[in-house]
Amino acid sequence: MDSKTTIIVKAVVIPLGFVVLILTITAIFVLKCRRDRKKDERENLHYSFAPYEQWQTPHQPDNQQWQAAHHSHNQWPMHQYPTASAQMEKPLVGCHPFGLAEGSIRTPGAMVWVKALLLGLCASITFAQSLDGIYDLVRRRMPKHVDSFRFSLVDFNSTSNDQFIVSTAANGTFLVQGNSLSALSYGLHRYLADVALVDIYWFVGSQLHLAPTPLPCLSTPLTGSSTVERRYHFNTVTFSYTTAFWSWEDWELQLDWMALRGINLPLAWVGQEKILVEVFREIGLTDAEISSFLSGPAFQAWNRFGNIQGSWGGDLPYSWIDSQFELQKKIVRRMIELGMTPVLPAFTGFVPRAISRVLPNATVVNGSQWSGFDERYTNDTFLEPFDPSFTRLQRSFIQKQQAAYGNITHIYTLDQYNENDPYSGDLDYLHNVTHNTWLSLKSADPNAVWLMQGWLFYSNSHFWTDERVKAYLSGVEEDQDMLLLDLFSESQPQWQRTQSYYGKPWIWCQLHDYGGNMGLYGQVMNVTVNATQALAASDSLVGFGLTMEGQEGNEIMYDLLLDQAWSRQPIGTDRYFRDWVKTRYSPGGRNVAVLEDLYQAWDILRKTAYNNTRLTSTAVSKSIFELQPSMSGLLNRTGHHPTTINYDPFSLVQAWQLMNSAASKDCSLWSQPAFLYDMVDITRQVIANAFIPMYTNLVSTYHGGASVSKEGSNLIQLLRDLDSVLSTNENFRLSTWIQSARSWARNDTEADFYEYNARNQITLWGPKGEINDYASKQWGGLVSSYYIPRWQRFLHYLENTQASKYNATEIEAQLLAFELKWQEGTSKSTRAESRDLRSVLAKVSRKWPSVFGDQNSP
Repeated sequence: MDSKTTIIVKAVVIPLGFVVLILTITAIFVLKCRRDRKKDERENLHYSFAPYEQWQTPHQPDNQQWQAAHHSHNQWPMHQYPTASAQMEKPLVGCHPFGLAEGSIRTPGAMVWVKALLLGLCASITFAQSLDGIYDLVRRRMPKHVDSFRFSLVDFNSTSNDQFIVSTAANGTFLVQGNSLSALSYGLHRYLADVALVDIYWFVGSQLHLAPTPLPCLSTPLTGSSTVERRYHFNTVTFSYTTAFWSWEDWELQLDWMALRGINLPLAWVGQEKILVEVFREIGLTDAEISSFLSGPAFQAWNRFGNIQGSWGGDLPYSWIDSQFELQKKIVRRMIELGMTPVLPAFTGFVPRAISRVLPNATVVNGSQWSGFDERYTNDTFLEPFDPSFTRLQRSFIQKQQAAYGNITHIYTLDQYNENDPYSGDLDYLHNVTHNTWLSLKSADPNAVWLMQGWLFYSNSHFWTDERVKAYLSGVEEDQDMLLLDLFSESQPQWQRTQSYYGKPWIWCQLHDYGGNMGLYGQVMNVTVNATQALAASDSLVGFGLTMEGQEGNEIMYDLLLDQAWSRQPIGTDRYFRDWVKTRYSPGGRNVAVLEDLYQAWDILRKTAYNNTRLTSTAVSKSIFELQPSMSGLLNRTGHHPTTINYDPFSLVQAWQLMNSAASKDCSLWSQPAFLYDMVDITRQVIANAFIPMYTNLVSTYHGGASVSKEGSNLIQLLRDLDSVLSTNENFRLSTWIQSARSWARNDTEADFYEYNARNQITLWGPKGEINDYASKQWGGLVSSYYIPRWQRFLHYLENTQASKYNATEIEAQLLAFELKWQEGTSKSTRAESRDLRSVLAKVSRKWPSVFGDQNSP
């Protein structure tokens, strides 16, 4: 059967079959009921009719999208099963199911049949349709094992959150039972990763197809129960730093990864410009006025925040808006199929400046200037929520969104003051802003829950005093109508100073990465111990979440927090890392056992790079070679873009030696995608660390009055060798990012505009370098075409300028001229050759014994 026929069968034949079956059985029961009623009349018998609620099994929670921590939305979450909710609605007063008249069903026999019919049909239709998503996941990723798994939604009659049981059935298949789709997916993942030794990863991709045949049996069932109701994923800016140019194939991998990790509350922030444009057109704004407001595809997150407006390098094509809207439809549909509740956008209040033309009496204010941008691109216009037009636009936005995607969620993301101070700090003003925003949401969706990032309370802590935070949050009078993301819990938690956000539900989040920085970094103790302690200390904590700005590496740190959501005790990281390594390097339990060298290498990483306890550096590090060259200010940066290395750099060299030693003993590792990715990643960090003392030597030599020719040559050669290593893997290439951006274009003009956006974000971040190097990357092609030429210009300046005459302003202007020129390049100059990592590493490591150490002593 071809795919088209399969689709027709699923979409038409099967539903029609259900309809025919239901109508046939209904007719039989109607006839039986009429016959029994006549019998009752003859015998003058009267039986009491059990209320509907008594046989509506099991009892359903109300249709709120989430409730307090002690009420699990995952116990028969009817909002995830639209067919079932329609079937299970209470009948009208005075009526019975199937429209039979009061008193028409009186005999015990008929009653039992009707109960069985209703429960059977509701259960079978609900479960058959709702389970399609997880069965499809198995078909996508494990086509040889489609018949190996059976999934069942069950009620464990427990007050806990999500639960699963995985067991071996009598026929040798595996039965996965859970009280939600998310529980089923996570239970499946636990079996695949822990028993079958296969998994799915961001950059490596899916290895689930490598599961052995037959699948390994279970001696005892696998069981698990989540400690939190919600597992959240995505920072708002991830949709610019990471997913800006993703294809549907990229999203399919991501969504399957999310489902198997138990994520049930993801942000769905793609394509909202389509809805926004329709809302703006509806009130009379022209396309030109709207276009002047919208930002380019690599910067849309900050346009939605009200930080920036307009687009440098060209206007946003409407073809982009349409294509992203179509992509969003696929994304939210798949989220629903996999048991997730999408968090959709709402109207924030940020509008084009021309709003005063169409709504001359509207109350608007200008936001604050952001990150040094010219007024043309910032000071966004904000429609005050207490203006009647705000509610009108909110209602229009949400109604149009529901029409586009269906009534699939009641949770909406809405951030009004992200790095953007309110018009006034008056407590009543702040209260009124949130109160009227909340009312606008409720007017559009009576069940609305407002999800907000708590980042503002940390980033603008000078403004957001405790009194102002309390006043602002108090505007939402019903605590259950708001959900806060404590965005940076592992380093800068705000839940303690706000007394758990004054009783409003909140999620403990790991931010970890800013701008897609690529250094090896983690806080294994904070992510496990602190998260567990917060759960015990705060009654309003309802979830754990991932809120990295860029999804760029260090994948084990994110797995760790998501798995902590299923453990009441802090996870022991020594065993955790060992299990993670075993699955990663022996997919499907291949014949060759994982070498001890690999375990030791990752244990070194666990104790060093992934165990930062010096919270002067609070996030993933950045290498100094990614920064605009200078004689000062590059070293020992702290905060959330640190250049400080908080471990002994030689420990990483030892880890590299162990990895290399393992590959010399087991040559098959050189053909494993996971090992190749990790080897590039660790090599990249070793070289980045080695750049620091070389740079320090350069600075001291220059200040000593000697020539820096030798030191400069060493720096450039090291970067060239780094570029050759990075270029062996498509996940570390500039060309991958650029080609992804260009692929969305309909013509060369659009392709060049998208490429300009892609280039600008990872370098200047703004038309004039307003946030220069914030989102820098260690990518092959970027090192060779951008960082090396930039350092060469800097070194040339040093060679021709005495230390006493060094002028930072002068060299910065020269470097900026190069940086601006680079933005105009095209993909023809960024393609990198693919080379064999094994041979490249052999050459590079022999060339730099001072960097990689003695190859004979791991």
